[in-house]
Amino acid sequence: MRPRVTMVLAIVAVLIGGVMLVPAAYAKLSGGDGGSGGIGGGQQVPAPSPTAPPAPTLADAPVSVNFKGEFFSWALMDRTTGTVTGAQNMNRTSSTESMLKTWIVSDYLRQLGDKEPTAALKKAASLAIRDSNDDGANMVYRAAGGSYKAQPGNKLNPVLQRAVKICGLTDTRAGTVPDYLGWWSFTQMSPRDAVRLGDCIADGKAAGPKWTKWVLNEMANVRGSVKSQQLKSGGGKWGIVDGLPASIKAQGPVHIKNGWTQLVYDNNWHVNCLAVTDKWSLAVMMRYPGSAGLSYGSKVCASVATQLVTPQPGAALKVPQQPVGKL
Repeated sequence: MRPRVTMVLAIVAVLIGGVMLVPAAYAKLSGGDGGSGGIGGGQQVPAPSPTAPPAPTLADAPVSVNFKGEFFSWALMDRTTGTVTGAQNMNRTSSTESMLKTWIVSDYLRQLGDKEPTAALKKAASLAIRDSNDDGANMVYRAAGGSYKAQPGNKLNPVLQRAVKICGLTDTRAGTVPDYLGWWSFTQMSPRDAVRLGDCIADGKAAGPKWTKWVLNEMANVRGSVKSQQLKSGGGKWGIVDGLPASIKAQGPVHIKNGWTQLVYDNNWHVNCLAVTDKWSLAVMMRYPGSAGLSYGSKVCASVATQLVTPQPGAALKVPQQPVGKL
């Protein structure tokens, strides 16, 4: 009888085990545990969520501008890596105009070290950047050791020679217009040198440890629109800054200094835009017919900045795929 009893007990055990195994297997296939979403061994998998997009910034990208003029170029520096990208002709030069006032002020203040300038010179330096005031810039230029006389061999004057040396400029040279030799505003600079200049100001080499924050604050407070123009000063808050989305402006100050003059010797507007943040430095430089007006150049600078924004506004968020576990 024992063999039969043993067999009966074995059969009962199998039946009971089968009844227990079926719900367990079903639970694995259906998610089990009251629909908790477990996959593979009852492990819980979190519901997929959108990946947070990277903070918007400026990065190298194709730029298309319907430009009508003699010269157009741009350059962008990634200040994290030092990489400079831009137009194929970003090593070509044009006159700096008032864009160079940031260097003139920085060079003067760096030479002071821990000393304070006179009240008159400090005010002149501020006006040179905030209002692009020519008289203020000339006053600071002379205090920095600048001269309006052409140097032997038409070399750069000492103020600008220091810019080349300190900021690592490779394309910058003295102006070549006969009636304006020695004038700082006619200094020839390329867009890639301009972004190096912006980086040099932002990282402290240009103005030195005491004065860098002061210079950057002045650049962050440039004022006046394209329409606010006087004979020896003018509103300079336009261009690149107009092409940046609020999401970039909200990350911190955008330090700018534009340069612009309609020159009689070629009847062209010479327009330059420079902007620098802690992440990038961007320069746009151009020459175009005077009949187009200053607002034309401002819009070109803004367009270049907008096209370099990454990710572009409205870019779709990526949703990660839900991982699949083994049953």
